[in-house]
Amino acid sequence: MTPRRIAVAGAGMAAARFAHQALGLAGPGELEITLYGREPHAPYNRALLTGVLAGRYGPAAPGLPTGGAVVRAGTEVTALDPAARTLRTATGETARYDALVLATGAAPLPPPASAAPVADRRETNGRPAAERHTPRRGVHVLRSLADAARLTGDVPLARRATVVGGGALGVDAARVLAERGLPVRLVHRAPHLMNRHLDAGAAAVVRRGLEAAGVTVTTGHEVTALLGGRRVTGLAFADGGRHTTDLVVFAQGVRPRTRLARAAGLTVRDGVVVDDTLAASAPGVYAIGDCAEHRGVVHGRAEAAWAQADVLAARLSGARPDARYAGSPRYLRLSAGGLQIAAIGDCTGDAGPHTDSVHLADATRGTYKKLLLRGDRLVGAVLVGDLTGVADLTAVHERSEPLPRDPLHLLTTEGALQ
Repeated sequence: MTPRRIAVAGAGMAAARFAHQALGLAGPGELEITLYGREPHAPYNRALLTGVLAGRYGPAAPGLPTGGAVVRAGTEVTALDPAARTLRTATGETARYDALVLATGAAPLPPPASAAPVADRRETNGRPAAERHTPRRGVHVLRSLADAARLTGDVPLARRATVVGGGALGVDAARVLAERGLPVRLVHRAPHLMNRHLDAGAAAVVRRGLEAAGVTVTTGHEVTALLGGRRVTGLAFADGGRHTTDLVVFAQGVRPRTRLARAAGLTVRDGVVVDDTLAASAPGVYAIGDCAEHRGVVHGRAEAAWAQADVLAARLSGARPDARYAGSPRYLRLSAGGLQIAAIGDCTGDAGPHTDSVHLADATRGTYKKLLLRGDRLVGAVLVGDLTGVADLTAVHERSEPLPRDPLHLLTTEGALQ
């Protein structure tokens, strides 16, 4: 029997999960799966990059199992021909496939277009403008092992660091850089930290935790320019202010990598558009993970990528050919040193019509807990500082189960539903 050839464009977390699950479900010799990766590494857990920066892991983050798939590291897919069911790699190789899975992930957002680097006149020593250099050294993102290695190598050369972006990655990176002994400022353009996941009360507790760890937090400020010569020397803000720094980490979010799909004529909006079978707009082509857009949503989270990978593995292995992906609930969990944060569902806004909220806060212990309820259903929950009950709350939200008459005990008793 000739095995079915499945090519995966990408060798990240979603790709590894798909390969491992599909080969585990398929019979011997039924599938031949090849992962083509941009990076010169086998698949690894991208969520552990701040752990690499902190020194908890070596220069290679722990690898991920692929179930025996062929991994072509450093072999990026550069072109597709869906009609012929072939792909071409950066090395000039052409390969045929029976099914193709796009798992190209996402790229970190660069500094905003309005933040074009400029020379700081105080650093040019009177040289004419033509001799000034665009800042390159000291400017970082954190999305790959190579990024982590560059940033790790730059830390000993810096006197002060700035993290731009107060989401989960920015909060974690700022904390780690402070642990490394640098004075750190975290700059966020929204009014409070982690505004996509937390309400203002929860964010205030996170802010106090960061400040206790040595991080200076500035919210409501937008970076408009990088200052410096060959190395960055500072940032300019929209309000005209400036901040001196010689190491900057941009953590302002990511954008799905869709260039390959667009060039092949696939339907792309924010991400590669897929249906409930995770099929894209060309026969035999699928998309999962950070590059996929399902029902108008690009989830951009590991839990959603793994759920998509599991569904597609069940379908393409033949184990459950009728499997469907119905979406993933919003969920965030961050355990970073002394910071313990969980956000479930929608808990960023104020309680609307027919919605009630339950709060527990302890300023002394640095904890904050909130439930948003609509009738006897859980709309959202946020826990900071103490994650007691998070497993039960997650299960209740995912299954849309009715809450007990007194939901407060879910915030105070571990395993209350067991």
